[in-house]
Parts: sequence; structure tokens; C-alpha cells
Amino acid sequence: MTDVPFLDLGESYRALKPEIDEAVARVLTSGWYVLGEEVESFEKAFARYCGASHAVGLANGLDGLHLALRALGIGEGDEVIVPSNGYIATWLGVSLAGATPIPVEPDPLTHNIDPVLIEAAITPRTRAIMALHLYGLPADLAPIMDIAGRHGLRVVEDAAQAHGARYHGDKIGHHGDIVAWSFYPSKNLGALGDAGAVTTKDADLAERIRTLRNYGSQERYVNRIQGVNSRLDPIQAAVLRVKLNHLDAWNAHRAKIAARYAERLGDASNLTLPVEPEGLDSAWHLYVVRVPQRARVQEMLHRAGIGTQVHYPIPPHMQEAYAGLGYAADDLPIARRLSEEVLSLPCGPQMPLDAVDTVCDKLLESINAI
Repeated sequence: MTDVPFLDLGESYRALKPEIDEAVARVLTSGWYVLGEEVESFEKAFARYCGASHAVGLANGLDGLHLALRALGIGEGDEVIVPSNGYIATWLGVSLAGATPIPVEPDPLTHNIDPVLIEAAITPRTRAIMALHLYGLPADLAPIMDIAGRHGLRVVEDAAQAHGARYHGDKIGHHGDIVAWSFYPSKNLGALGDAGAVTTKDADLAERIRTLRNYGSQERYVNRIQGVNSRLDPIQAAVLRVKLNHLDAWNAHRAKIAARYAERLGDASNLTLPVEPEGLDSAWHLYVVRVPQRARVQEMLHRAGIGTQVHYPIPPHMQEAYAGLGYAADDLPIARRLSEEVLSLPCGPQMPLDAVDTVCDKLLESINAI
């Protein structure tokens, strides 16, 4: 029995059931089931929310990364700097475009790519830097943008976990050349299935991605380029429009949960808490701690009815999918070490604050028992 689930996806639906049901019924009644007005309305609303000029709805977040690079003309023979730490999708987006991911280690405090280490990874083949906002905390964009400007590189942001996060007061969504988003159901802004988007200030880039997402076509049966089928579903767009109106309130509640965790766990030994550097406002997609002997602690929490997860147990350079790049586990020691220690605690938009106390009590008991 789980007393505190890691995340109950159904709670967000139940909280907004009348609004979501009405939105879905509107789409079903319209008879328009691919692209169309619902998608366009969400794209406009989401672009406005992010402070971007354009948003293009896609089938999923991975397509956002892949098509962003293709729209920038990046492909075979090119290199893209990526974080060594995070979900493999960031690397896969580079590979699907035909380019090679070049990993750079994270800052151990923020878990995000360390700008200080980026410049040493740049070669004549480098075309872009991919900045991942891991766990909802913005990467340090100012130095990344400065490095990119000095070396003539493009910046693609992987904002799959950062809906509503802020960098020095400015919402994530328009700093880099293109920002890629996932609306996977567990995200802060989650659909009822797979969905994604990109945002940008550049009208030409937005138009290229609109063409790429629709078989390379802007006019029926006229295909200018070799594209893909990656169109945001109108039902998902309608649901996302409803949820977007509640995103800031949900994020504010996540921030309260994070503050309660910090208050209760701040003095615990053998426990490293997440940080939120000055000027960086996390969306708190995940609340991730570092703990030695993670497997034992997680098992004790499981027996106590506390749901936890590990994001992510195998870093990309240690995955079989990237064995061909030739990295040994210790070639990227910070990513490897983080993967052995990170533990994600419950943190959701409907999680009661008193449940945080339950998690903290059980976590402290588990740590002290080791």
C-alpha cells in the first residue's frame, strides 16, 4: 500500500474534470481532428505564456529537439554539445538529426551543464549547445549564450521539465534560438498522452518546423523538403489550453512543497538537497535529493508506503545505445556519481503539504537506520 504516491496523474484530471471534458467534447463535436483551430489557439496561448513570438505544436518532446536542430541546418558531420547528466532524449534529439552529441559534465550543485566546462569541448565541427533545464531548474543561460555568441553557435533549450520556470525573472521559452518542450502526462504542463512543441522568436525557424512536422509540406501534395509526421493532436491541444490556465498556481504549490522539504530536511546528515541559485526560479518538476546507499533507503521508503523514483539510473554515456561513442563509465565521473545517488521524492500539484511531513519523517528514519 502506498500512503504517499510519487505522483497521481489522475488528480489533475479530477481537479479540472468539467473544463477538460468540455474541451474534449468541443473537439469531438467539431469534426476537425488534425491540426486546425484548437492547435493554433494553444500555440498562440503558449507562445504568449513563454514570452516567445511563435509556438509550433508537435507530437512529442523528442521531435521538438530533433526538428529544432534540423530547422537550424544541423546534421551529419556536425557536433552538438549536450549535458552528460539527464534523460537520454537530449542526446537522441542530436542523433536523430544526424549529428554527434558531445557531453559536458554538470555542476554537482545544480546538476545542470556547467558553463565553465563548455568552451573546452568546442571543436571546428561544433554547431550548437543544447541547454537542458533539468528537474525544472533553469540552466545558467547567460554564460551559455555568451559562449555561443563568441563562437558563432546556436543554442537549443531542452525545456521538457521547465514549464513556468524563470531565469532572472523571465520565463523560460525564448532565450535560445529554439526551445523544445514535452507535454508528457507527468510534466508540469502535461497532456493526456504524448505531445510536444517548440517556441522561438524567429519566424523563419518556426515556419521551417511547421513544414517539417507536416511531411515537409505547406501546400497539400506539394512537399518542399523531406519532413516527418509530428503534429500536435487537437484533443491534446484543447486539454493543454485548459491546464495552461492553472500552471502558475500548480507551480506555486510545488514551490511550497520544495520549501517544506528544505525546512524539514535541511539539517539531515548524509543527504544533499537541491539548490535554487539566486535569480533561478525552478518549476520544481522534480524534487531530487542525493543520498548514499540509495537502494536501501528507497526500499525502506517503499515498505513505509512512500513512492519514490530515480531520475535517471543510467547516464546516456553508459547506455548500450551510445556504446559506439566509446565512453567508459568514469570518463564522465560526475554524471556517473549522480546517477548512483539521486532520489526523487513526491512533489505534485495536488500533493497535500502535510504529506510532505510524512515523507520527511520516513526518510529521516530510513537514513538514521543505515
